Amino acid sequence: MRPFTPAKRTLGRPTPNSTPVKSILKPVSVLGRRTAEDAGIDEPSDAPSSPTKRRKVFFDESQTQFYEIGNRNMDEIKREVREALEEHRRGNDGPYDTLKDLFANDTRRYLPPVVGEEEDTLKPQELKNYVIALTSCMPLLKSKECNGLVKTIIKCSWLGRDNEFIKVYTYFLASLISAQGSYLLPVLSMMVEAFMTVRPSAWAVPDFPEIGRDTVRDRLHKTLRHLLQIFPAATSVLGHLLGAKFPFPNDSLKVHMSYVRNLLRVKDYAPELREEVLDLILNRVVKMDSQMMVDLEDLDDDLTAAVMYTLRDKPADPSQWEDDNLDDSDTESVDSDDSDYDEEAARIKSVKDNVEKMDAMLDTLFTYHTPLIERDPGSDEAYAAFTTILREFDTLVLPTYKSRHTQFLIFHFAQMHDRLSDGFCGQLMSIAFDKTFPAVLRQSCIAYLASFVARGAHVDRKTVQAIFDLLIEHMNNYRDHWEASCKGPDLKRFTTFYCLVQAAMYIFCFRWQDLVMLTPDYVDPEDPTSYIGADLGWPATNRRDFMSHIFGKFNPLKVCAPVIVEEFAKISHKLNFIYVYPLIETNKRLRLTQFMTSYATGGALRDAGYENGDESLHVLDPYFPFDPYQLPVSKRWLEGDYVHWRAVPGLNAEEEDEDSDEVDDMDDEESVDLEENTATDSEGDDDL
Repeated sequence: MRPFTPAKRTLGRPTPNSTPVKSILKPVSVLGRRTAEDAGIDEPSDAPSSPTKRRKVFFDESQTQFYEIGNRNMDEIKREVREALEEHRRGNDGPYDTLKDLFANDTRRYLPPVVGEEEDTLKPQELKNYVIALTSCMPLLKSKECNGLVKTIIKCSWLGRDNEFIKVYTYFLASLISAQGSYLLPVLSMMVEAFMTVRPSAWAVPDFPEIGRDTVRDRLHKTLRHLLQIFPAATSVLGHLLGAKFPFPNDSLKVHMSYVRNLLRVKDYAPELREEVLDLILNRVVKMDSQMMVDLEDLDDDLTAAVMYTLRDKPADPSQWEDDNLDDSDTESVDSDDSDYDEEAARIKSVKDNVEKMDAMLDTLFTYHTPLIERDPGSDEAYAAFTTILREFDTLVLPTYKSRHTQFLIFHFAQMHDRLSDGFCGQLMSIAFDKTFPAVLRQSCIAYLASFVARGAHVDRKTVQAIFDLLIEHMNNYRDHWEASCKGPDLKRFTTFYCLVQAAMYIFCFRWQDLVMLTPDYVDPEDPTSYIGADLGWPATNRRDFMSHIFGKFNPLKVCAPVIVEEFAKISHKLNFIYVYPLIETNKRLRLTQFMTSYATGGALRDAGYENGDESLHVLDPYFPFDPYQLPVSKRWLEGDYVHWRAVPGLNAEEEDEDSDEVDDMDDEESVDLEENTATDSEGDDDL
């Protein structure tokens, strides 16, 4: 229904001494007259009111009736607007420019006229009448000659006015798009840009009551939903704009969170954009996650510690991420030429800001997905919601090299039910052992699989044993196919095999108790020290096969990460699983470069040509993606989900005497280093 269709009305007769009708669109009005405020003159507070009283009747939107405002009724205003548009087409731009000024300066505070002068200034509430008049002149307004006026109207401050103006303006936008489809893009662009509006000053209009952020968003999304309902094709345009208008990485935390929360509201009334919205948010988080790792690698240990202390000194509260009192200093630019510029402090602040933004967005994603899955994790509805997380993991997280935190979304939700855990592990296995996928992707899946099984506190004993058996089975298949061509340890040629062995050792170090099949009666399952030296029952076939791989021609202990090999050697020796110290000593005299194959010479062995070269390039990277999660706010979602590394008392007796001052818990959350020495650290020393 057209809410602005005029109803039949009767106009009152003006009094004989009424002020003559004067068009607001004449060039002398509004901007043509210099007000007392513009002139810098303080207007007397006791100035008498205008001697002529004007009957003011408002436009009653609910009854769809038009009434007089001053001495101009709606018909006269429509006629003025229509004449201004027609004169503009003829080359007379005076009234047209004045009409543009009404909307370009719509936030100017209203001042009563000077005593003795006629009032020709537009009151704030009267602007909606010109929107109504322009809507009725849409055939003229849609022409390209009026592009400037249309763009000015689109940019006006409409969200901070009253509800009557919102209704009028919404209908104007719908009419504009209906008359000229090319205006769909600028209209939607204006509305998406409003997603980043965080300061009340951005939407406040003088002479109107102040309104809160929630009210502004309600108005914004109500209008946007109305346009999407009328123009279904607008959904695809909106989807493109949501990605194009995403805040820049250096924008503030408040801007990012304002945009993200508005994005999540869009999916409520545009369900076809649901996955696109979630992908946009997660994609930005992945990029920030990767950039944060680069930034931390560039910082020395002292600067990294300073970042951690800064985060602890100012803990973020999710409810205050958009609070008006939140420090917005991260939006302020700093001139590197400034004499007070501190490059070190600037780097610390930059990394801290990125950590806070990533933390806030991840916390928002945890909050969004939790009610969809946690209510009934085993239901079809929960599994359908989980498949969205799994799809995003496959397309966005898995291909990203060394993502540090983003993958914990699926780590958390996959542990809520066996059905979800099986879906995640099954997806990883389907890629890891499918030769049609790139080798680097398959190796990453092996690392994810091992890390999930080792670190997931809710991964049961049966799953641990099944994954460990599966890894050894694929080692057997790999050996049967490639052992004949193996001349010695060679990471470049046999990377997949070394990934499988390293994954199995990693699982063993964390979950060896779940791999034990039989124990003597005196062994207490709650006391890990009671296992040391006991006659334990291991799966016979797996133990024999694993031992044959370790002592075989591939020699994985020479290629796998030393930090994992060392810890595996300690635990397996004390538990009577495998004794590998003699092989480790032998490997110290072995140079990996002598086994590098030259395909140009038919696979003959060759030396790299240097005696004391760094062989770390030929050692497998100890990357296991579910190492400790350290973002200060969102880590609350992982409480109880995580198996922290705990050294078994007495297991490292020799080292404990020498390193009594070192922390034996590699996951100690009180560490000042933002990047703990964990299994993902290429330069780790004694910690797994």
